[in-house]
Amino acid sequence: MESQMSNNGKMLKSKMPEGLDLEISHHPLTMKSVVNLIIALDRMKSISSSESLLSTEFRDENLLNIMLETVVEEKIVLECYSAPPPQDKYSRRSEISCSVTDSEKRSLVRVPNSMELQAVMLQGGSECRKVNLTMSTYLELQSNREAQTVTLAIRNTNFYLSCHKDGDEPTLHLEAVEDKEQLKSISSDSDMVRFLFYKHDSGVNLCTLVSVPYSDWYISTAVEDNKPVEMCLESALRYTSFTIQPLKGNPSCEGEM
Repeated sequence: MESQMSNNGKMLKSKMPEGLDLEISHHPLTMKSVVNLIIALDRMKSISSSESLLSTEFRDENLLNIMLETVVEEKIVLECYSAPPPQDKYSRRSEISCSVTDSEKRSLVRVPNSMELQAVMLQGGSECRKVNLTMSTYLELQSNREAQTVTLAIRNTNFYLSCHKDGDEPTLHLEAVEDKEQLKSISSDSDMVRFLFYKHDSGVNLCTLVSVPYSDWYISTAVEDNKPVEMCLESALRYTSFTIQPLKGNPSCEGEM
């Protein structure tokens, strides 16, 4: 090893400008320091030949500048990745059977042979026509909302209320859900979010129902009787308040057409 260093020292001395000497220590050298030294020597040789520096004119400052300019810097680049924003997730936690009427005391009735609900003032003997709902409540992660997130289904069926755009405006639909487990946990970027509504309580058993994906649109009933239940903006001339109460007992009949 010493003979190899001696040979390397002779080779490096032969490249030194006139008037400079090179002394090789016996301390272990890293590859980085060897590279720095060779680059420095080559630069001193080029400066000596181009500027014809005499040994008396080559000062310590010249050597220091050359060494500083030729240092091979080791840089560590840390790649920083911004974490994607956390997504809202809705997890089902409970469900209750409930009755529902609008602010005019009208019941919801399913139109025969269709997927449409209407608000109807039922007379005596026609109570079996009204539909009751299964309302599932959801826990929304990372939310400060005062509203309760829910899904609404016609009781004892797989027909769920949903809100999605059918044209330029959001519309209310009644959809059959074959696998209810799909609604057990819903991400905010999922297409299943159309089944979610915010239930805003405004009094005892009194509330409004707002679409989660279209938060300015309310489930509403028309001023006239026997008209479809639809989505509307708050400014529309429609009724947006509902009375939702836990169902007492098990009705002998409901939702008959």
